[in-house]
Amino acid sequence: MSTRQHKTPGPDHPITVTPTSGRVVARVGDTVVATSTSAQTLQESTYPAVQYLPLADLDPVLLTKTATTSWCPYKGEASYYSLTVDGAELTDAVWTYEDASPAVAPITGHVAFYPDRVSVTVED
Repeated sequence: MSTRQHKTPGPDHPITVTPTSGRVVARVGDTVVATSTSAQTLQESTYPAVQYLPLADLDPVLLTKTATTSWCPYKGEASYYSLTVDGAELTDAVWTYEDASPAVAPITGHVAFYPDRVSVTVED
């Protein structure tokens, strides 16, 4: 885990992680890039909920790991992937916390998508 200081969610910045009921489908245009029945819903403060899918539920042929990283004091260090769909590369469209902070441990090894690049839906 990173040596940076992790913050603990609390009343001023609540975070919950719960199993998603239903199937989560991620699409780029008409192309399905992931489908999962093992997703986690992360709700952070007043931000929109984010679906985190197990990395194993993505088509690995579409993924290229990049050198990009970012830091969230509540979740830890994020790594990024680009998606290549129909010959077009969506740079850093996917992120993951390979070693998420203890407060959000269920998202470790899961990935999320930038909603302006990938459509994510939860189906019953």
